[in-house]
Amino acid sequence: MKQERSISQPRPPIRSAVSTPDLAGLDVGQLRAYRAALAAEEDTVSYWRRLLHGRIDLLEAQAVSDDGLTLEDLVRVLGDTGSGRSRRTLMRVPAPVALPDLPDLDQMAHLWASDPRDDHEVADVIAGLRAKETRLSDYRTALHVRIDAATGELITRYRADPSAALALLPRD
Repeated sequence: MKQERSISQPRPPIRSAVSTPDLAGLDVGQLRAYRAALAAEEDTVSYWRRLLHGRIDLLEAQAVSDDGLTLEDLVRVLGDTGSGRSRRTLMRVPAPVALPDLPDLDQMAHLWASDPRDDHEVADVIAGLRAKETRLSDYRTALHVRIDAATGELITRYRADPSAALALLPRD
């Protein structure tokens, strides 16, 4: 049986932006770069989560299929998951709370290979994938906290000095 997952909803707008002491040492350009790097890291984490969800969905669909999966089954199970966006690593900036460790994704290869006819093996693989997905979700949540803090800091600075936003405009 397919377990329902919540679809990512946009975070509510930041209504009361406050300055963050941990980001005070960054100038506006560095702060923008930091926020962009966090967003790129979030893209990477979301990509890995989509892969995990896809694998879980495939295993669950195979478990209930007697004749194997057809192309139509694959389209239905996997849906559209690609974004085609580039991915970058997280910039190192000290934070008051450490981010959770990223799952050992290189060690996950054994979770991709399973005998779909072995119910116990499939259940073990799904349990392992769900554990990895939980760790990725925790990491992603921590990234969102940092992105929101950086956004709040930028808003605070733009309110204090609106001309700082002009650096975003292309120069002729």
